[in-house]
Amino acid sequence: MRQRINDDIKAAMKSGDKARVGVLRLINAAIQSAEIEQKKELDTAAVMAVMTKMVKQRRDSIEQYTKGGRPDLAAVEEAEIAIIEAYLPKQMDEAASKAAVAALVKELGAASPKDMGKVMGALKERFAGQMDFGKASGWVKDALK
Repeated sequence: MRQRINDDIKAAMKSGDKARVGVLRLINAAIQSAEIEQKKELDTAAVMAVMTKMVKQRRDSIEQYTKGGRPDLAAVEEAEIAIIEAYLPKQMDEAASKAAVAALVKELGAASPKDMGKVMGALKERFAGQMDFGKASGWVKDALK
């Protein structure tokens, strides 16, 4: 994954796509920062987690810019999201996510809210980068009532 990003930076520099170069450098910097913080090289799942966090931050910024009447800045953030998401696996839709939660609850034999951590851990392990875990936690709570 890291090599692909570096190759894409070089290609974007050669083609003169400054916006893409900037976003790819931000991704690289975020990955490096996470590696320094964890004192080890990140695996693909951890890199995807870093990029998912970047997308979430940009979505929050878009919301703030929209509320503040700055559609120009929101459009810049949207463009950055599009570039970052090109490296992430396709997001599951809500129905598929709910089905995955229900299947995992059944598979793990989770029956009470005490099992929420176990279910969320398994979800994150199996569906990293493919699911909005903020929404998923609500679905897990509903399934464990």
